[in-house]
Amino acid sequence: MKILKYIFWTLYRIWFYVLVTLPILVLFPILLISISKESWYPLFFRLARFWAKFILLGMGFTYSINRDEIPKAHESYMFVANHTSMADIMLMLVTVKNPFVFVGKAELTKIPLFGFFYKRTCILVDRSSPKSRHAVFLRAQKRLQSGLSICIFPEGGVPEEHIELDEFQNGAFRLAINHQIPLVPITFADNKKRLSYTFFSGGPGLMRVKMHEFITTKGLGVEDTKPLKDETKEVILKQLQVFNPKVNN
Repeated sequence: MKILKYIFWTLYRIWFYVLVTLPILVLFPILLISISKESWYPLFFRLARFWAKFILLGMGFTYSINRDEIPKAHESYMFVANHTSMADIMLMLVTVKNPFVFVGKAELTKIPLFGFFYKRTCILVDRSSPKSRHAVFLRAQKRLQSGLSICIFPEGGVPEEHIELDEFQNGAFRLAINHQIPLVPITFADNKKRLSYTFFSGGPGLMRVKMHEFITTKGLGVEDTKPLKDETKEVILKQLQVFNPKVNN
């Protein structure tokens, strides 16, 4: 029985990468066109949402999204969520309809094919380089001025399996304050259980999402970065505890 589980998990992971790759191959010409001009990014975003739904459906994931507040069209926001799974990117794309740009780690550009488009559409950051972090602010500013939103997983990476919610980094909150845009906390409840970074784990099932009330940044200054960060983390942590009463960190 245990051997059968390992075989399932191995095939399940391979299937995930097949699903990630297949739509990119099929849509490659259209994807290339959609990234050829920055003003065409909304087209790329629509294609990315289709790609995300295709993967989630193909993996046997269903999702339930509860929204306390709905983002308005043609307005910019800072979307933040807890980071636990390889499926977080896909679920974020499904959850948020407003075109946004991910701020993410540069290492993902090494993934074949996916990395090609990731590098050309996301804001990459090398967290060991202060120069890179400064460049993120400049690129994010340009994207926000063009009417797009930004999405950051503020934990700065995926925490170890036993940690439900890691410490938040300052970047997302400083950006939101600097540009005086609403901050949108989002809680993912089941992604770690469905498709964590532990190879022999996971399986089909429900993914629950909670989009919380927006947190205003109007009138806030750089000195408010930590209070804003702490408030956001508390909102997400409390929701994790609602989803799973065993969460206590």
